[in-house]
Amino acid sequence: MRRVTWILAIVMSAALLLAGCGKKDAGSVVKDLDHVIGKLESYQGTGRMVLQTGQEPQEYQVEVWYQQPHYYRISLTNEKKDITQVVLRNDDGVFVLTPHLHKSFRFQSDWPENQGQVYLFQSLAQSILLDTERQFTKEGNSFVFDVAANYANSGQMARQKIWLDQKSLAPQKVEVSDSSSNVLVKLDFTQFEFGKKLEKDSFDMQRNMTSWDLKSLDKDAPVSGVATEPAAGATSPDGKAAAGKDTPASAQAGTAGKDAAAGTPASGASAGAAADGGKAPAASPGQSAAAAGKAADGSAKAPAAAAGSGGAAADAGKMPAAPGASAGGAASAGGTGDKQPAPAAAGTSATGAADADNKAAANSSAGFGLIEPSYMPKGVAQQDIRDVKLGENTGIMVRYQGTYNYTLLEVAPQTQTVSVLPGDIVDLGYTLGVVTGDEKKTLTWTYEGIEFRLATADLPHDELVKIAQSVAEEAGK
Repeated sequence: MRRVTWILAIVMSAALLLAGCGKKDAGSVVKDLDHVIGKLESYQGTGRMVLQTGQEPQEYQVEVWYQQPHYYRISLTNEKKDITQVVLRNDDGVFVLTPHLHKSFRFQSDWPENQGQVYLFQSLAQSILLDTERQFTKEGNSFVFDVAANYANSGQMARQKIWLDQKSLAPQKVEVSDSSSNVLVKLDFTQFEFGKKLEKDSFDMQRNMTSWDLKSLDKDAPVSGVATEPAAGATSPDGKAAAGKDTPASAQAGTAGKDAAAGTPASGASAGAAADGGKAPAASPGQSAAAAGKAADGSAKAPAAAAGSGGAAADAGKMPAAPGASAGGAASAGGTGDKQPAPAAAGTSATGAADADNKAAANSSAGFGLIEPSYMPKGVAQQDIRDVKLGENTGIMVRYQGTYNYTLLEVAPQTQTVSVLPGDIVDLGYTLGVVTGDEKKTLTWTYEGIEFRLATADLPHDELVKIAQSVAEEAGK
């Protein structure tokens, strides 16, 4: 009997010991995670990311590839807006590609080492390893860490919760919140695999530019991205011409300030084709130039005013003109069309008329309608609008002055690859941008086929991003 009792005691002790060994705490998981990072060779993951950083949520299908030592390929597809962009890092540098339009932007950067990204395993793992005040729980088959968010280009993001698979430590889900616990970014991984075999040329820029619409770059790793309508003038596989549709392209380098200094106002402003391939009709006799300017979304927002009707408002007809108003309409010194006061009656100041004429001329000569940000920092007012010539391209430049001083340049560029400047990638929610420069910074991005360059010497980074984000909100009206 005594022998049986001893056997039972030994069995129970062993069971308790094994149970204790199988129970992971935060320290042991962090140690295992450090081990995974140390031997990391490659991975491939896909997921769905929702951004709540603007007025409306933006949804992306995300695909990320990594191959040691420093090869990255991230594909971000906004299916609603029919936009696909690719972030690529290889031996030649860092690229932001928009393969639909065969446009690319190349720049020098330590990305992503110098700025974390929510869809990269290394960024998530490092945020867990570095936060000594990390919080740890378990949910089902997941380890859950609540840690500080460390994303260089977003001061809003304060904390993030990261769900890791208990067996492989692969990421399953991420939620990034602001200081008020409002979720700004939510990423759900639908698949993630360590040790994925990827060919080196899967990270080649030219191959990604020409093979984006194929189902795969190799036999196993699918290329994210939906097929879109070809650009204007392109031919379909059967050799017939296809109508084009604009989608944002990657940004080209250079600062607005330098371009503006080099550019000269275009003369002979005439009604140009719309940014989407020329759907807007040319101005008829007596029609105001402002009304002839077409919005970048490809649709005229109001019929043009006939001669003698008082003219269209400066923002291409968003408001009716008052009887007796000048033919050019009135333009307020700052703010978007929906914020402008009603057009003045007879006696409109020469300055207001001149501003309206400048805006109308810029719209028509550039070939697209001016898109003004819906957001301006407090104490800032619009100074003037002018058209500029940048090589073969004609653009519109708007100056803002006050608490902060900055310029916004808009242009419909020709297909080209521009390199090479130091820069960092900025996620604007509806597209990717690139910040270049030190003392004078330029945020460059594209939307609806128009390239935007926001240049400043004193605008804080968060304000820079807010202004850029508000462009999409205004363009979508």
